Amino acid sequence: MTELRVKDVMTTPMLTLEAETLVSEAADAMRKATIKSVVVVSDGCQPAGIFTSTDALSVIADGVPTDETTVKEYMTTGVETVSPDVALAAAAEQMHEGGYSHLPVADADGDGVGILTKTDIAEVISDPVIDDAISTVNE
Repeated sequence: MTELRVKDVMTTPMLTLEAETLVSEAADAMRKATIKSVVVVSDGCQPAGIFTSTDALSVIADGVPTDETTVKEYMTTGVETVSPDVALAAAAEQMHEGGYSHLPVADADGDGVGILTKTDIAEVISDPVIDDAISTVNE
């Protein structure tokens, strides 16, 4: 049985935006795509940060106008990434140890190619065929 890799379950394409994007625009994009995070990219498509629904909530709680505030002011920087070829179990461990709900997936050049979320992992676990395969690999 072949071990599942990040590339087998990650979400593609991932929604990206620039750090100077207004929070109102980022929140609207997340709402329309029914997702809880966007990857903030710099040169090319290299992840420079992540802006989540929790960050949007912080903006509201702070009473800051969302149409005057950029995601740069609230995004998490220094985000870890994972290779699409990494074993899913290793990526899940990385997410668990780091307390991450979202983990950008980057290729060998550092460009974002997708995102791995807790929801992606939950969907894998809830699929009985895949869950049996994971159990077999882990035995």
